[in-house]
Amino acid sequence: MVNAVAVLKGANISGTVKFSQASEDAKVVVEASITGLTPGKHGFHIHEFGDNTNGCISAGPHYNPHGKTHGAPEAEVRHAGDLGNIVANANGEATLKVEDAQLKLIGPLSIIGRTIIVHADEDDLGLGGVELSATTGNAGDRLACGVIGVRPVFFSFCFVMRVVVYLYQDVVIGYGQETVVLDDVVEHPTVVIWME
Repeated sequence: MVNAVAVLKGANISGTVKFSQASEDAKVVVEASITGLTPGKHGFHIHEFGDNTNGCISAGPHYNPHGKTHGAPEAEVRHAGDLGNIVANANGEATLKVEDAQLKLIGPLSIIGRTIIVHADEDDLGLGGVELSATTGNAGDRLACGVIGVRPVFFSFCFVMRVVVYLYQDVVIGYGQETVVLDDVVEHPTVVIWME
C-alpha cells in the first residue's frame, strides 16, 4: 500500500487531494476536496513536473508518458494525468472520489513528485473541436496546484493484557500475563481474564 497527498494552493482556492494504491496492478483511488472555486465544472489534471517555482505554470504539460492525445478519464486514448472535471457547488465547494487504472503510485510511472492542478474552465475531454482540445481540453487558466508527495500508512492494532490463572483441583497454583494482539487470540483451556 502506498499513500500520497497534494495540498492545493491558489489565490482564493485551497484543498487536498489524496491518493492510494494497494499494489502496482491495482487502481489508484483519488479523493479530492477543494473550496473557493466558482460554481460549475473545472478541469482537473496531473501535470508532468513537481515544479511550482513560478506558480502552477512551472508544472509543464499534462502527465503523458504514453504520448497520447487528451481525453476523458474513461477513454482508452487519454493522457495518464487526465482526470476530467471536478464540479463545484453553489458555495464553491467540490469533492471527488474516483478509481483510475492509468495512474500509478508504485513503479516507474509513479505520479509522486508531479503536480495536480485545478483549472478555471471546464475540460472539454478532447471533444471541443478547437486546437487546445487535443492537449489541454481547453480548460483555461491554472487556478491552484500542489505537488504530490508520499504520506505515511497508518496501521491500527488493539493490544490487551492477558492474565492467565492456573488452577489445580480448584486451587490457584500460579498466574502469568502477556501482551497479545486481540485478533490473534485463541481459546485456552485455562481460566482467562481479559483486561483492556
